[in-house]
Amino acid sequence: MLLAAGVSMTILPATSPASAAAAPVKLLALGDSLTAGYGLPEPQGFASQLQKALTAKGYSVTVVNAGVSGDTTAGGLARLDWALADKPDAALVELGANDMLRGLDPGAAKANLDAILTRLNERKIPTLLAGMLASPSLGRPYTERFNALYPELAKTHGVPLYPFFLDGVATERALIQADGLHPNAQGVAVIVERILPDVTRLLDSLPKTGG
Repeated sequence: MLLAAGVSMTILPATSPASAAAAPVKLLALGDSLTAGYGLPEPQGFASQLQKALTAKGYSVTVVNAGVSGDTTAGGLARLDWALADKPDAALVELGANDMLRGLDPGAAKANLDAILTRLNERKIPTLLAGMLASPSLGRPYTERFNALYPELAKTHGVPLYPFFLDGVATERALIQADGLHPNAQGVAVIVERILPDVTRLLDSLPKTGG
């Protein structure tokens, strides 16, 4: 499950063909097991595959894998300052799946994400918010409240939104691990392919430093 224990906090080496004179942009990927790459060898995880895809596009970027398996939005908020010690230039926030799986109050998840986005804005760190969708089994009232929180936060903070992190994967059994929840390597590849245009737009919005 997404609640499974495990921590991944590594910095992947940048291998972009861009000029070595300019330091690579640091992209913080703050999330849970979906970001951490639960159940997969490191090269097959989200951060590694995103790093490779960005490098192939010619971006000089270091993806900082700040994914912790089992983390809720509260956990992400609690360790945000630690994650920001790497001084990222941009951030991708992917949190909330575990709040949903535990049936936690969507209002609390929204407040936690609001605090995360507020702090990133205070640090002037451009951010892409990745959304999650609630399981219909939780009932319509819960589902509607949970699903609405991401668009509302994106509008409030003026940040771009990738509506559903597991888009194209969640209902495809061949792309999911045996636990029925986490994407396998092929599933991660689909996620990266679909979110890549949003990530490159985020990176393209950063001030150019030359070099």
